[in-house]
Amino acid sequence: MVDLTSPARERGGARPGTRAEISEFLRSRRARLKPADVGLPDFGRYRRVPGLRREELAQLAGVSVAYYTRLEQGDGRNVSTEVLDAVSRALQLSDVERTHLRHLVRPGARRQRGGAGQQQVRASVRTLLDAMDGVPALVIGRRSDLLAWNRAAAALLGDWSDLPQRQRNWARLVFLRPEYRELFVDWEQKAADTVSQLRMDAGAHPDDPALAALVGELSVKSEEFRRLWATHDVKGRCDGPQRLRHPLVGELDLRVDSFRTEGHDQSLLTYHAEPGSASAEALRLLASWGADATRAGAGAARQ
Repeated sequence: MVDLTSPARERGGARPGTRAEISEFLRSRRARLKPADVGLPDFGRYRRVPGLRREELAQLAGVSVAYYTRLEQGDGRNVSTEVLDAVSRALQLSDVERTHLRHLVRPGARRQRGGAGQQQVRASVRTLLDAMDGVPALVIGRRSDLLAWNRAAAALLGDWSDLPQRQRNWARLVFLRPEYRELFVDWEQKAADTVSQLRMDAGAHPDDPALAALVGELSVKSEEFRRLWATHDVKGRCDGPQRLRHPLVGELDLRVDSFRTEGHDQSLLTYHAEPGSASAEALRLLASWGADATRAGAGAARQ
């Protein structure tokens, strides 16, 4: 098992960190709640800890303080589904956070499909990508690996075919490539979303050495990544509006939608604009230029 808990552990190549991961996740969720959020009195300056106390959380969940303390210390043995659900409700966890907690506490329930080896995209999905003419679309897998993309996506986001396979990864691009700081108008939000999705993967696949290596590399090379990783926030794929700043056509107001492919830890992402808008026309132009737009854009970014 590899340790995916903190930058310090990753750099040191430490031993298993699931207990620490449970503890740090629960502590971080408890710290974000104020007594008023759950209908408890706030004693102001007399409170010695941020957020709720353990005994307050245990009371809300309907369990003993000793029982909850063992769980928060990382001892998830023999914890029932009912208790996990009660703790999740008391902590006001989102659906994604509840799933993450179950992955951490119940190792046998983690998804093990596909192992840590090379991820394969179904031929039918590749055919679909090619058929989506004019719609930038890509397939992203575990560890935020970029697995496949169409011509329009290459024109909009970059043609990754010249990169070594190991470098075809959203997280590496977002945190280590300056041009992607320019591409995403709200780079900070994109960075936070990327880390939150990696954290979700880490909970579901703690034995993936490639994921551990990625987290370790980014922790060493990026201060922003270290800070965001320490928040323990988790998210699934982030659908919704996204503004890009393309070096050839300027700012684009787009929407990102993701679709999970059945039976795989992979998602199909699409980018589209409001019909008739200036962004839709710019997308049409980029798609028609294809790889030429990517090469020209890269040249413009270097000037």
